[in-house]
Amino acid sequence: MKLSKAAERADRRGKVPFHPTFVRSLTDGTAPPLAQLIKGGRGGEVRLKIYLCITMMATAKPYDMRQPPTPQTWARMLALPPSTGPRRITSNLKWLRDNGFIHLEPRPGNTPSIKLLSLEHPALPYVRASTQGRYLGIPIEFWTRGWILHLSATGIAVLFALLEAQGGHTSPRYLTKERRESYGFSHNTWTEARKELERNKILTVKRAPQGSDFDYRRLRNTHWINESRLLDLPGSGYA
Repeated sequence: MKLSKAAERADRRGKVPFHPTFVRSLTDGTAPPLAQLIKGGRGGEVRLKIYLCITMMATAKPYDMRQPPTPQTWARMLALPPSTGPRRITSNLKWLRDNGFIHLEPRPGNTPSIKLLSLEHPALPYVRASTQGRYLGIPIEFWTRGWILHLSATGIAVLFALLEAQGGHTSPRYLTKERRESYGFSHNTWTEARKELERNKILTVKRAPQGSDFDYRRLRNTHWINESRLLDLPGSGYA
């Protein structure tokens, strides 16, 4: 199964909603779920992409997948090697279960069904982010155009963070130290992801003065995510 087919079966259009707290922690010293997902190198990349696909595909209450893809199908969807992909899928689904992202319900003779869990209140049912006020909307083309496969885990994570920071604004944003720290990423993650997103013409970084005329003004980096770029195929639109 291709991701475009999975989105079609889920009848997804427009944007897939995520709670802002998926991306950004409101408590000092606590890593938000997105930062937790990308830890662990290659394993982090697989579980991040599985979770994002589950969120895209589980569209209606109780936000579950009663007949989810088999590990072999997941591996094909995420372009993993057939020799090791299914095993990596299985182990990362268990990680998502053990860390409170999903519930796996055993089905005799079949793959377990999958249900999303509330990341804010694990004891309560999952609630669609778009029904709770401000949310982070990711274009469905992120999946159907293949960006989820093209970008690294760190590239995806910083893309989500910058889109969250950009939400509701019409001009490039400067991220304060406190705002940047609330996403829970390392300095190296920001640096490598910036290069990747700029290389793919998704992100524009410029130097702009910050502060009022009465304050000390200094040049700082501002960021702007070009959402329309996600409507194109990766690799297109290059000079």
